Order: sequence, then structure tokens, then C-alpha cells
Amino acid sequence: MEKEKIHAFCSKLHGTTHDYKIEWEADRYHIGGKMYAMMGGDATGKPVLTLKCEPNRAEELREAYEGIIPGYYMNKTHWNSIYMDADDVPLDLVENLIKHSYKLVFGKLTKKAQQEIELLKEI
Repeated sequence: MEKEKIHAFCSKLHGTTHDYKIEWEADRYHIGGKMYAMMGGDATGKPVLTLKCEPNRAEELREAYEGIIPGYYMNKTHWNSIYMDADDVPLDLVENLIKHSYKLVFGKLTKKAQQEIELLKEI
């Protein structure tokens, strides 16, 4: 999984903003000011993509894929991290998990914030 492909995919999702947190050495992707994805490294510097996930699905994914672990430095119930060099996690699954994370975070935004983001689709 290439960092550039993940960046391009996240950037296409409506209303996404991106920043780089120097202290964490991580690229972060937000919707309505709330983070839904982060690319950085684990304690060993191994690159990971961290995404929000529905808790039951998060557990299932961790059991099914060696390259998916509880969210590094995040709430382990609601976040998963995917090793970016994992051979057992296909790119289409990663893209679906990014969309899942985006939708979970979008769904928790205020109705006003959701409407403002929806208006961006029409422009």
C-alpha cells in the first residue's frame, strides 16, 4: 500500500481536509474537523494507516488479517491500524475501510456540519 495512493484516495472524499502533525510525524485526514484517518509509524517506525471502525467489525478484521491490529496509540475498541507493508490486506479492502471510517465520523457530525459538507458535492 503506497502512501501516495492512500493520500489521493482520502483527498477525493468530499469535505476532507489534510494536515501533518509534526509531533506525531503523521498525516491526518479530517471531515468536519474530526479525524477519520492517520498515516504514521508505530513505536518501531513501521508505517501504519489508522482508521476508525465499528467495534465488532474491528475485531473480525483483526482476527482475519495479520496486518490489521488494534489502533496504534488510539482507542483500541474504535480504531484499527493497518501495516502499510502487509501482504495480506488488499488495497480494495483498505479503500473500503477508509470509506467506512469516513462514514462513521461523518455520521457523528452535527446535522449542520453534514449539510455543509453535502453542499460541497454540488459545487
